[in-house]
Amino acid sequence: MKLPGFAAALVALILTTPARAAEPAGQAAGTDLFFSTDADDTDVIKAGVNLDWSYRGPDDHLGIRLERAWFKPLGQKWKDRDRVYLRAADSSGDWDWNATVGTDGHTVLGSASIHDESKFRKEFFLEREILETPQGLSRGIYYTFGGAAIDLPADDRNVATIVAGVQKFTGDNVRTHLRANLVHVLKPEWGLSVQLRTRYFHDSDPHEFDYFSPRWYAQVLPVLQLRRFSHGWRYLIAGGVGVQRDSDSGWRRSSYFNAQVTSPPKHGWSGTAALLYSETPTVTGQSYNYVQFTAGLTRRF
Repeated sequence: MKLPGFAAALVALILTTPARAAEPAGQAAGTDLFFSTDADDTDVIKAGVNLDWSYRGPDDHLGIRLERAWFKPLGQKWKDRDRVYLRAADSSGDWDWNATVGTDGHTVLGSASIHDESKFRKEFFLEREILETPQGLSRGIYYTFGGAAIDLPADDRNVATIVAGVQKFTGDNVRTHLRANLVHVLKPEWGLSVQLRTRYFHDSDPHEFDYFSPRWYAQVLPVLQLRRFSHGWRYLIAGGVGVQRDSDSGWRRSSYFNAQVTSPPKHGWSGTAALLYSETPTVTGQSYNYVQFTAGLTRRF
């Protein structure tokens, strides 16, 4: 199988980037679980094992990932897929990057991103995955999504983030994405902020297959977020209620809730967990409840 240009470039970057010298690298083993379900009775489970022969932390590692994914689209029978990835994270100059690039035996899959920490923070990202729909799984319909984001701070309490991207699906459809988030920090000492999240996308060939693809979709979502740190633990909780609509229907409610917890490393162990609920269109475009849960545990040696 020939790697696309972006995958070959990422592999070259992984193999040639010099390792950080701040602390000796160890080894690590980890496992994680992803589960999602929606109102269309579409369930997805992904279970993975990460084996890193060089590990300093979540932002500096090199290893492999073995993953099995199970899909049950629209209440049909379960279908499973095995994947293997090369995974790495490190820094190069002023840029931090991470990549998980592999295959399911048919095509390249994975994700990669690179960002700096300047005042006008910039990020570039790329991901490729199969569509979790009946036709997506039976016919091998994939998408490749790439884009960029930039932070535009007005002062130490107000910042705007602009995200633009292009998503190419198997077939003819190309989806153009545009997102803008406005953030105002209410209480810096509490980690409390109020946000206005807006999202828009446009499909060049709507309704091409069986995934949700109207001519256009728009969402406006006010969110209240609290992020705290305590004794090395990181907590985040966010929620909001807004509106959404698309070219095939009128305005309707859009709800959002997100909770996350990350532990500090202790005796070589670290963990993370997250719960997400949203009211966004599912495959049929008529139901909107979506729940996602993720959890991971890592042991450094």
